[in-house]
Amino acid sequence: MTDLELKQTAVEIRKGIVTAVHAAKSGHPGGSLSAADIFTYLYFEEMNIDPANPKMENRDRFVLSKGHVAPGLYSALAERGFFPKEDLKQLRHTGFYLQGHPDMKHIPGVDMSSGSLGQGLSAAVGMALAGKMKQENYRVYALLGDGEIEEGQIWEAAMFAGHRKLDNLAVIVDNNNLQIDGAITDVCSPYPIDKKFEAFGFHVICVDGHDFSELRRAFAEAKDTKGMPTAIIADTTKGKGVSFMENQVSWHGKAPNDEEYETAMEELRKAGEA
Repeated sequence: MTDLELKQTAVEIRKGIVTAVHAAKSGHPGGSLSAADIFTYLYFEEMNIDPANPKMENRDRFVLSKGHVAPGLYSALAERGFFPKEDLKQLRHTGFYLQGHPDMKHIPGVDMSSGSLGQGLSAAVGMALAGKMKQENYRVYALLGDGEIEEGQIWEAAMFAGHRKLDNLAVIVDNNNLQIDGAITDVCSPYPIDKKFEAFGFHVICVDGHDFSELRRAFAEAKDTKGMPTAIIADTTKGKGVSFMENQVSWHGKAPNDEEYETAMEELRKAGEA
């Protein structure tokens, strides 16, 4: 895909996020929107996956460690063809398969159930180690939140990944600078994030998480890096793409009302046309 095609796809994924959270009357739009361009690049350019065969053995694996931004993952999966986009309107509905956190047993394309913050990287590290032990050539990708990396288990997993030289693992940190209680610098600053991952034996790349040319360069560099895992620190804007949600911590975990939904969708429609 060209960068323009990726941008257009990201707009559609953002529309899906807003639609899903509005229909559910609950959910997490802020972090889903900040990661939308990352989801877009992974699912439409980077990963070896097949919507017609979600469990193919040599597929690349993805773990959404910050599982509460499931609306972003679901919208990307739907846009990619893993299930109908219309199903996004049933997000969080009782008895429906698209629940508030990813469920590997019921959702096509989901490789790991997640939601308890801090645990996803451990699962991704296990997948990467298994690939090495079985001499498989798949890659493993894990998306972490910048607030989530305040959890100690993240660094236990990072230490293991660096020690085992898991160069088939790419960690992406959605660094939007906000978590549920406010700015990450005020709650429990994890900075400098890059130096911390370097200390655990990672090759580190810092990028603008909304710039597809930078994402393209970073993921190519990660593939070319041998003998150590890679951490991509992606600077993003919480609520990206919807003006009244951008950089507003209040949109971490609430749904737009009908008026806000129409405003958001109109902004996204204009962005798609532009």
